Amino acid sequence: MVDVHAALDEAGLKNSHVREYVRYWAELTGAARIEVVSASDDARLVDEALAEGEIRPAGEGRFYSRSYVKDTARSEERTVVATSNAADKGVYNNWRPAGEVRALLEERMRGASAGKTMYVVPYLMAPAGSPLERYAAGVELTDCRTVALHMIRMARVGMHHIDNLADPSSFVRAVHVTGDLDKLGQGTPGDQRYFATIADERTILHFGSSYGGNALLGKIAHGLRQAAYDGWASGEFLAEQFMLIGITDKLTGKRYHICGGFPSASGKTNLAMMLAPDALAERYHVDFYGDDIAWLRVDPGDGKIYAINPEFGVFGVAKDTNEVTNPTALASVAPGTGTLFTNVAYNDDTQEVWWEGRTPAPPADVTGWRDWTGALISARPAEDAAAPWAHPNSRFTTTLANVPNVAPDFDDPRGVPIDAIIFGGRTRDREPLIRAITDLAEGVYDGLTLGAEATFAAEGVDGLLRYDPMSMRPFMAYPEGAYASHWLKVIGSATSQPIFAHVNWFQRDAVDGHYLWPGYRENLRPLLWLLRLKEGEVRGRRTPVGIIPAEDELDLDGVAAAPEDLEAILSIDTPRWKQEMKHREQHLEQFADLPEEIWQAHHRVAAALDDAE
Repeated sequence: MVDVHAALDEAGLKNSHVREYVRYWAELTGAARIEVVSASDDARLVDEALAEGEIRPAGEGRFYSRSYVKDTARSEERTVVATSNAADKGVYNNWRPAGEVRALLEERMRGASAGKTMYVVPYLMAPAGSPLERYAAGVELTDCRTVALHMIRMARVGMHHIDNLADPSSFVRAVHVTGDLDKLGQGTPGDQRYFATIADERTILHFGSSYGGNALLGKIAHGLRQAAYDGWASGEFLAEQFMLIGITDKLTGKRYHICGGFPSASGKTNLAMMLAPDALAERYHVDFYGDDIAWLRVDPGDGKIYAINPEFGVFGVAKDTNEVTNPTALASVAPGTGTLFTNVAYNDDTQEVWWEGRTPAPPADVTGWRDWTGALISARPAEDAAAPWAHPNSRFTTTLANVPNVAPDFDDPRGVPIDAIIFGGRTRDREPLIRAITDLAEGVYDGLTLGAEATFAAEGVDGLLRYDPMSMRPFMAYPEGAYASHWLKVIGSATSQPIFAHVNWFQRDAVDGHYLWPGYRENLRPLLWLLRLKEGEVRGRRTPVGIIPAEDELDLDGVAAAPEDLEAILSIDTPRWKQEMKHREQHLEQFADLPEEIWQAHHRVAAALDDAE
């Protein structure tokens, strides 16, 4: 048995609570070695992983990894939130009793790391000194070196984050055990995988995967599920799957900040990394703060909503990322950035990587190219010739510092004041380009009824529309009625409240299917209109579902959009909306104890639609 305390003494780790936690799990999992990891260990860990074949070089200062073929995405049906209180059960959080879950995971993890190194990864999911820092400290134990490398890119990693805690016991205990991936029965009735957040114990236990969304425990499990529960239990903050950007008007010097929720494949990362279109670049600059998570709180000093990105990196989807869709992302994963690519196509000979959408067509010379499963493209049978080279959920992991337009104050512990909260699903009809909402309850109601198509990241069926409240459906940690109440309380307590809006870049022509709005960098234009509306500089047109721009209020200089397309995306299809309201009502009826303010908002919108005909 490994001498845990000797290993921790050698590393200089002093926190007695962390030491006992490591000892317990090292003994239970049977780990053969203990290694405490800090960000300064990255180069050494990379060299070791290269030597062991766990990763491959992908050009200068970039690396490639391939996960197990059945371990490529989050597994929502295997993911649970556990507490000791059955009242915490919601519709989406897959609630289980804490005692039952802990016993089950301990049994599966027992001895499962025999012969392996246990990497001790102390981390912080917030800028140091943040008012929310006491909810941000954690220690992930993992038996996978590649997971440690990802964590160094996605969180602030180092012993000082947990050795200097005001309350030495106040850290999230996060345990990841990979398991024997060949023998776990993924997707069968005997599936052994289990991913649990025991929220009221601030403990995360994940067994049976080495894929990022299941194994980088500081990210989704802590940064969203655990933090959401902590924010609700404390009454202090909201933890949301939100992107966060800043917009600077260089003419006036004014700075604005927008955050918002977008379900998978709804343009969130592209929007977060957006640059101003050429026609507006002289006046406006867009700053990147984060693409996936934001924690929101009211600052007692000025009464405004402030947001931080608790992450330290970007875990982005590679598919369709190119110079047109997201040049910022490409620059963020350039040679020398230390980027880790997962499940893209890889060339053994040239060490190049490729994914669908990177270029209009795959490389013509297939020599040396392997697909995401490791199979040679040149050896494919004819019937598989059109199969994807990269997995649709292939990823890149890079640090925030690599993003060219990262905000200079991205690490400000206070965060940034929020001017607008937006929601955006991927819908082909109904939703206009943008509609603003000035009423708090109606804004929260709109977030609760956010709809999007399912994606590979959620293991859904492509094209199926489903509701995804605030884009938090896979990450909900407590009951939806309480969630809505917590939103109303936190945002409602701000003396200066943000404006809400719903955006949709994906409306299509019903005849030929072309997109009605060019999207990408042009998406800055409706956001500028929203900020001008908040400032009282434009009035818009009132509709039953919110305020939409008058066409002359949008700055359309240089936009290639047909007049009939603009008319369509700046109008409301009332009959289609009335159909939608019936589905929304059925959706909301699932949630116990939904605040009366939300139901009143629903009935106001429904009545306004009836009056519009």
